[in-house]
Amino acid sequence: MTDLAVGIDIGGTKTAVGLVTRTGEVIARLDAPTPANEGGDSIVSAASSLAHTLLHGRTVIGVGVGAAGVIDSVARRVVSATGSLSNWAGTDLGRAFEAALDLPVVVQNDVHAHAAGEAFVGAGRGHGTVLVAAVGTGIGGAVVVDGQPQFGAHGVAGHLGHLPAEEAAGILCPCGREGHLEAIASGTALHELYLRLGGDADVQDAREVVRRTDNDQRARTAVVTSARALGRCLGGLVNVIDPDIVIIAGGMRRAGALWWSSVEEAMRTTAMPLVERVPLVEASLGDDAAIIGAARGAFESLEAVNQ
Repeated sequence: MTDLAVGIDIGGTKTAVGLVTRTGEVIARLDAPTPANEGGDSIVSAASSLAHTLLHGRTVIGVGVGAAGVIDSVARRVVSATGSLSNWAGTDLGRAFEAALDLPVVVQNDVHAHAAGEAFVGAGRGHGTVLVAAVGTGIGGAVVVDGQPQFGAHGVAGHLGHLPAEEAAGILCPCGREGHLEAIASGTALHELYLRLGGDADVQDAREVVRRTDNDQRARTAVVTSARALGRCLGGLVNVIDPDIVIIAGGMRRAGALWWSSVEEAMRTTAMPLVERVPLVEASLGDDAAIIGAARGAFESLEAVNQ
């Protein structure tokens, strides 16, 4: 039985493809910009081209795909998506990748794949129930139980960016509803909050807001407000799920000590006393996590079919 699978991570800005061993080691990978404005066919074609380059005649068990959007993992189709990927909703990923690569394909959401990777060989290794918050341009999340990401009845389990947050009252979320966490706690939302507070209009993104917190009170207020909103939502989820560990992934995990301390304080003061000391840690696999998790999904699903 082959010890390699292809893992594909399709995001709004970048597509990454890797060859992954059964033990979760990425032995080769390639990245390229996602042709986000060119539609589903072009996005699949770009990812397939990377996979062909890596394969070089190697024998693999199959392909695991982690893709942005709400994914029906049974139908292997994109059910819905934001505007970050044009004409992405409705894309039949399973059929398209099988036609392009002539290999069996397993499909899941990219954050579910990321969480599965972290639970397998990353920061969540050895833990039974893992809660992952992916906080970057947007906010996603996943719950992994005994190594298995939980998809839910409609594929949306873990979408914690769409929990209600009082700090986001009246603010439109990218999903089209108002008052969701993503509208106040994502990197994009942090930058927008800073500008609403009267911050310097020349500041271009959340990273620059974070860099200004020592000398700019508006930046400090924006970071603390945004981070506390995230922390309170995480604390509520800890009360509901009772995880062994909470992992923060995504670009905002690099937002510095003020952001981290604000998230953690709000999480712990919201969580019930029995669970207030659940570890809160940074993801450890970086950009490899979703590749590893997608490939692990291929190993598990395809081996089960072949038994």
